[in-house]
Amino acid sequence: MLRCTVSTTSCRTSIRPASGAGIHPLGRQSVSPIRSAPHRGGRARQLRRWLPRAVVLAGLLTVTTGCKSTSLTRLGLLPPVTKQGQVILDLWRGSWIAAWAVGALVWGLIICAVIFYRKRTDRVPHQVRYNLPIEILYTVVPFIMIGVMFYFTAKDENYIDKLSPHPDVVVNVTGYQWRWEFQYPQYAVTNSSTGQTDVTELGNMWTPGTNVKNDGLPVLEIPENETVRFNLTSIDVVHAFWIVPFEFKRDVVPGHPNHFEVTPTKTGEFTGRCGELCGLYHSRMLFTVKIVTPAQFRQWISAQQAQQNGTGGAQ
Repeated sequence: MLRCTVSTTSCRTSIRPASGAGIHPLGRQSVSPIRSAPHRGGRARQLRRWLPRAVVLAGLLTVTTGCKSTSLTRLGLLPPVTKQGQVILDLWRGSWIAAWAVGALVWGLIICAVIFYRKRTDRVPHQVRYNLPIEILYTVVPFIMIGVMFYFTAKDENYIDKLSPHPDVVVNVTGYQWRWEFQYPQYAVTNSSTGQTDVTELGNMWTPGTNVKNDGLPVLEIPENETVRFNLTSIDVVHAFWIVPFEFKRDVVPGHPNHFEVTPTKTGEFTGRCGELCGLYHSRMLFTVKIVTPAQFRQWISAQQAQQNGTGGAQ
């Protein structure tokens, strides 16, 4: 509303906003500040709607990018060729599942707190102390998780380390710089010139630049679906007997014989190696592993016995 007061000496014009009118004191219409609360509320609703979808999409991209389906399900391990290797693979998968579950819970709580409970005012949040149920929860739950993981780990370790009273095949493994020797004490030979009494496999260490399969490496041949025990000894330094598809290795320590058993489930040819740095030519300490059918194994053993009897000597 405009009011003008006129006098004989001056004229003054006073501009006063009427009640409820949005008129600026200088005559311009004032603009009310935009309220941001509804806008913030809309963004929060959008975040709540899209966050689960984004998390699922990110997880799918992470686990599928550059991975084949088989390598994905094994989480980087090779296909196991023994019963014990399958148990190790299952334990490996279970450990990853537990880690993912814990990680998803922790990151979910962090993200929710950042999005929905971030600071909006300077008011001090309501303080809660000595919440007994919550304290019991975050104390007991980790103990339960650790107990479950310990149970499965101990159960699988006991199975992997178990030695049967009467294995089908026994192999005495001797490691030395920088070759392997395999003896089959269940299969005798008579060699008067060397004093050899068992079927024995020797060989050369690998020569760089040559084909591993054709380089005269020592051969370890074992049958499928039969229990095979390895007795490990070393005559010089610490080695490690490692066949990758077994998903397992064991140290070969001087003066401390080690043992383990496997039951092969698949035929094939693989390369074994030393898994412990043992000197200058450690990387060349390789051997050939052949898993064959029981009939093929008996045939091979018979051929080795015939060849090593008399003056044939170890191969």
